[in-house]
Amino acid sequence: MNFPVKQEIIQQAIDELHIADFSKATIREVVAVATKVEKETGLEFIRMEMGVPGLDAAKIGVDAQIDALNNGVASIYPVLDGLPALKKEASRFIKAFIDLDISSEGCVPVVGSMQGTFMSFLVAGQCDEKKDTILFIDPGFPVQKQQAVVLGYKYESFDVYNYRGDKLKEKLESYLAEGNISCIIYSNPNNPAWFCLNEHELQTIGQLANRYDTIIIEDLAYFAMDFRRDLSTPFQAPFQVSVGKYTDNYLLLISGSKAFSYAGERIAIAAMSDKLYHRHYPGLTQRYGSGTFGSVFIHRVFYGITAGAPHAAQYALATMLKAASDGKFDFLNDVKVYGARACKLKEIFLNHGFRIVYEYDLDEKIADGFYFTVVYPGMTGGELMAALVPYGITAISLDTTGSKQQGLRACTSFIKNHQYDLLNQRLTAFNRTYPI
Repeated sequence: MNFPVKQEIIQQAIDELHIADFSKATIREVVAVATKVEKETGLEFIRMEMGVPGLDAAKIGVDAQIDALNNGVASIYPVLDGLPALKKEASRFIKAFIDLDISSEGCVPVVGSMQGTFMSFLVAGQCDEKKDTILFIDPGFPVQKQQAVVLGYKYESFDVYNYRGDKLKEKLESYLAEGNISCIIYSNPNNPAWFCLNEHELQTIGQLANRYDTIIIEDLAYFAMDFRRDLSTPFQAPFQVSVGKYTDNYLLLISGSKAFSYAGERIAIAAMSDKLYHRHYPGLTQRYGSGTFGSVFIHRVFYGITAGAPHAAQYALATMLKAASDGKFDFLNDVKVYGARACKLKEIFLNHGFRIVYEYDLDEKIADGFYFTVVYPGMTGGELMAALVPYGITAISLDTTGSKQQGLRACTSFIKNHQYDLLNQRLTAFNRTYPI
């Protein structure tokens, strides 16, 4: 096929989807445009816009879920706060791979980390009427801000790009000193930039959480996928780093979607520290009459939304967590392919005049993993996103992630082996149209 694809075809797809400004398109809108153009032209797109796992689900989990279904669990409501075996194994998994002690009662299966985030925002925002604002350490997952909008909650955010290391404390404290921050959220490894907040930065966050009595929501969707270090051995250092070492005001979100490739079954763990689980807040008492953070989370909010996580999927996750903690299932070995893909993709982009936006973790190179970020000279992120579509390449603009940097987030999950050559060919054609 000759490149670029005619702009009229792309514009027709954009118009049919009623997208006013494609440079600001959401992930799902980019997906929809690419799908329409693919159908119209027969062009195979190199899809890097969606953060969806591209590997088969872990067989050990699938087999356990099938067994559970065959044993009749589909006809029975799950226990609201979770299958006892799953709660036990979640607590053990957290000890094995993070070296944190969280009792099983505080480990609650939820319908994916997205639901866990939504519920965490909701409850944290009701604890103290003076604290009505969520703080996002950006860049981050765009849908989490959408959740804040759905809840009607205020939020603040800042791009941490220029505030790493010792600079983080002053920046964070400038928000916390206002007295209105109910919770802080970040992902580690980061979606979209793939940097990892280090022990010193997490200690800073934890100490400020203690000083200003703020809840920290640590999104571990890409659990232990910093492939620069071998985090795969249970109960042995090095561990996945966590703010839980430095504060009791925390809630962890551990997803089954990426590390276990179990995204379709919508299963995750929201794990609250023992102190947070049992803490009474005046706002919660006023609203619900009684209850701790944990009991409100489970018996008021979770019950009011879905009345429990999918029953059979809980058996699957319990089995995977147990096998990982037993050292019988090296789940990280299965997902290392994402790092290998990122290494190849980055090299191709760099060879065609692109550069990596979030290139360093302080003085260390960013790991190769599920995501990476690129920019092209003379183009904003929105312009670059639109310019690549006629060459059958899709990614999302960093603008939508809260980043103040120009460029794109590219995901490695859907890349197929034959597409490296395709990408090289298409970027060569792109360079002819947009020479440096």
